[in-house]
Amino acid sequence: MKEGHPPEPGRENAIAWILEQMQMYGLSIEDLQAQGCFDAPSPPPPAAPIGPVYMSADGQHWDGSGDMPDWLQRAVNAGQSIEHFRVG
Repeated sequence: MKEGHPPEPGRENAIAWILEQMQMYGLSIEDLQAQGCFDAPSPPPPAAPIGPVYMSADGQHWDGSGDMPDWLQRAVNAGQSIEHFRVG
């Protein structure tokens, strides 16, 4: 138990079970460390940046999420294909 922390329900039972399993299989702390059991988890990869998916000739852009911006809605309403504004 960590000093200053109240006992967690079932914690002692869990520790006893783990120690029993280690003894049953002849495992040591070193065995578990060698398998990376106590390594910190790898941080998740950074999210891919979302760049503009659609862009106007004057640099206005939209990433495709949320409502269509007015500049693009006006162009589509006027008959222009949305694909005309697709980047890449």
